Amino acid sequence: MPKMELYQVPAGSLDAWIAEHLQPSEEFQLQVKDTVRRICDFLKETCFDDIKVFKTVKGGSAGKGTALKNNSDADLVLFLSCFSSYRDLMENRAAVLDTVKQKLNRCQQTIAFSVDVEVFQPKKKGTCPRSLSITIQSKKRWESIEVDVLPAYDALGQVTPGSKPSPQVYEDLIQAGAGPGEFCTSFTELQRDFVKRRPAKLKNLLRLVKHWYKETTSGLPPKYALELLTIYAWETGTKGAENFSTSEGFRTVMELLCRYQELCVYWTEFYDFQSSVIGTHVKRLLREPCPVILDPADPTGTLGQGKSWALLAREAAVCRNQLCCRNGLAPIRCWDVQVPTPRRASSHPRL
Repeated sequence: MPKMELYQVPAGSLDAWIAEHLQPSEEFQLQVKDTVRRICDFLKETCFDDIKVFKTVKGGSAGKGTALKNNSDADLVLFLSCFSSYRDLMENRAAVLDTVKQKLNRCQQTIAFSVDVEVFQPKKKGTCPRSLSITIQSKKRWESIEVDVLPAYDALGQVTPGSKPSPQVYEDLIQAGAGPGEFCTSFTELQRDFVKRRPAKLKNLLRLVKHWYKETTSGLPPKYALELLTIYAWETGTKGAENFSTSEGFRTVMELLCRYQELCVYWTEFYDFQSSVIGTHVKRLLREPCPVILDPADPTGTLGQGKSWALLAREAAVCRNQLCCRNGLAPIRCWDVQVPTPRRASSHPRL
């Protein structure tokens, strides 16, 4: 679906266009849910001989409730007893992924899937495999979803909605000294719930922003950064309203992208500045060159650095002048969103 189709949609028709073109069909969503459940059952009950699966968690777009109709994604995270630390995960997940791949290829002969399922080689980030990809393709419609199977260290244990993890969890993470977001899989439940609990209309705005993003030039900032920026715009621009103007929200996100050199966005919902280890780490990140966008669930997850934000800003500048962002000859109004700068962030943390 070419992006120009979006640019030709009148601002007042965006909600209907999202429902028709971006929301996955209910039939395929049920098929995906059933297939993932069968894969989870196999992984928990049959796949491993000496390893216990503490829990499986569905993350990504499918887990958050923001999946797109075509070529969306889901993360299936396996929390395994064989990992006793972050370092242990780094050293041993390649062998675990190889076992999962072999067993999944065999299990397709015994599991009756209602969709086509294909297992691929483990994905590498750098030199180390981090996930195994499974493509689920509808047999009746041209709909598909890519599921990444990711082994994880169970750093959080039982997650209780509305409560913060122990600061020790994040202190251990920071002291492990890994790269940005290296162990973000351990915090999948927090990442998922941070988005999943949002109102349905915001999830549709997230779909719209992600669709626009997918049609832009490759090599851009991570999609998750745009999701967080959209949530920030909604929280501050509507005070968390369940009903709002989709066109105003979309136009506001485009405006914020054009001002990327001023952005410093973070939350203190799951970690804050009370621990000296965490506080020192986060305050250092907030002094990095803008844009600064921190993963609300993982304080090592810096999503704004070293990416092609200028390319995205140029595309956003084009988008905000299109029919989808205009009311006749006048631009759709933006929400009143104060761009948080590093100076404000260090003296007045967002709570």
